[in-house]
Amino acid sequence: MPTPSIRGLWPALLIPVHADGSVDTPRAIAHAHHLLGSGCDGITLCGTTGEGLAFTVAERNALLESMLGSGIGPHRIVVTTTALALADAIELGQHAARLGVHRQMCMPPFYFNNPSDDGVMDFYRQLIEGIGDEQLQLLLYHFPAISTYGFSHDTIRTLVERHPQHIAGIKDSSGDLEHSLGLARAFPHLSVLVGSEPHVAPTMCVGGAGSINGMANIAPRLMQRVMAKPHAVSPADSQTINDLLAILFFKPSVSFIAAYKGMLAEQTGDDAWLRVRTPLSAMESTDLQTLRSRYRALGTALNSL
Repeated sequence: MPTPSIRGLWPALLIPVHADGSVDTPRAIAHAHHLLGSGCDGITLCGTTGEGLAFTVAERNALLESMLGSGIGPHRIVVTTTALALADAIELGQHAARLGVHRQMCMPPFYFNNPSDDGVMDFYRQLIEGIGDEQLQLLLYHFPAISTYGFSHDTIRTLVERHPQHIAGIKDSSGDLEHSLGLARAFPHLSVLVGSEPHVAPTMCVGGAGSINGMANIAPRLMQRVMAKPHAVSPADSQTINDLLAILFFKPSVSFIAAYKGMLAEQTGDDAWLRVRTPLSAMESTDLQTLRSRYRALGTALNSL
């Protein structure tokens, strides 16, 4: 049976922006190199945590080119090609493939709610044929809270049967442990990459290939330790993950992206990280003060992130 082709830790890269909302490319590159230097296997570009869909096709393509130009190998990047229009997703995929970035991830189209299985499968057929890359390794992006569509096991099997050389795996952002475990058990030949940090180790214990998650932006060493020994995660590391998640979701009206950027600003001492791209909004000063205080309260645990 083939070994899953995409394994390990691939942080969903936070993307810094300037005051006018444009991509802050130098900071993004520096952050990517920091994560790779901290032991991450690669980075995931322009995903949900990276506000990818808030950026144009041209901006996303330019950022990829800059990442590659900075010395990051194409094999260390997963490019997210999710887009409202099929033609845009194809353009993003073709551009990445021309640059040697064959690992790609795409969510089903979500402009129309609850698309049919047949419609979704036809979308992926047209996407794969449109990209036209013999080396394409495509991750199906399962995130029903955003796309309103969830991949059934039958649909995944059908897609793999129709595109055996190109469907590499599933990114599971359901936040449902039983769902992640079911995917890993049902598809041991695919790369099942979990987004929910507490579910990474349990899923790896039954065959999961790794994780694409947001927490690795601020705690790459923590997530590396968890994944290195998924059967023996220390109580301290488990507690730190839970503590970070409590900070992340400390207030329902604060987006998790703004909260992650707030923690990264506190961690690096660089408040440029506080900016987000519209339609998101930066945290109000009182909320930011609360987040900073709770982050600092982690004390010595911060030394191991």
